[in-house]
Amino acid sequence: MKILLTAFGPFDKEPVNPSLEAVKLLPEQFDDIKIVRLTVPTVFGKSIDAVNAAIDKEQPDAVLCIGQAGGQYDLTPERVAINIDDARIPDNEGNQPIDQVIRPDGAPAYFSTLPVKAMVQNIRAAGIPASVSNSAGTFVCNHLMYGVLYTLANHYPHIRGGFLHVPFIPRQVVHLPSPTPCLSLPDIVTGIEAAIRAIAENEQDIRTVEGKIC
Repeated sequence: MKILLTAFGPFDKEPVNPSLEAVKLLPEQFDDIKIVRLTVPTVFGKSIDAVNAAIDKEQPDAVLCIGQAGGQYDLTPERVAINIDDARIPDNEGNQPIDQVIRPDGAPAYFSTLPVKAMVQNIRAAGIPASVSNSAGTFVCNHLMYGVLYTLANHYPHIRGGFLHVPFIPRQVVHLPSPTPCLSLPDIVTGIEAAIRAIAENEQDIRTVEGKIC
């Protein structure tokens, strides 16, 4: 099985991005899974273009995009991406779309085609906190997830895809108000490996309670 694994570079004046630091530490292959790594610019439009080009070239079995979600304490597979850009801050090239549709011909939302609940279960089994997220935000992470799922739905329906958010790593929170959640880089790597194994082992998601009241 081949998985295209993408990660963003630093943004919003951060010195590092934990998604990229973790992806760099993952092996190129484990079990029967081949990993193709891609660093994606934290830029509206260009991020989708970069991943689409990699999908065309690599023809993976699945695409897992990874990004930073500062302020959370666990790894969160995203359930859904919505067709809107509404940027609280500019991206790395100064773009700040407000209430802008990502794809005029796209659906209002696309659901992940990865087994998000099985991913959560595997990550927890590895001793790392995890939960299903029902909002990928409205910044470049949601933008990329939506764009990738749009591409897969319209051109590569046999390829599965989705998104995983990871927390800050300790060096990012040293000068932030306490307590700001973070997770060690080795723990994030372990969690991503567990998520990848769940993707490889589960063509369909499992049925388990992961809903939230609010």
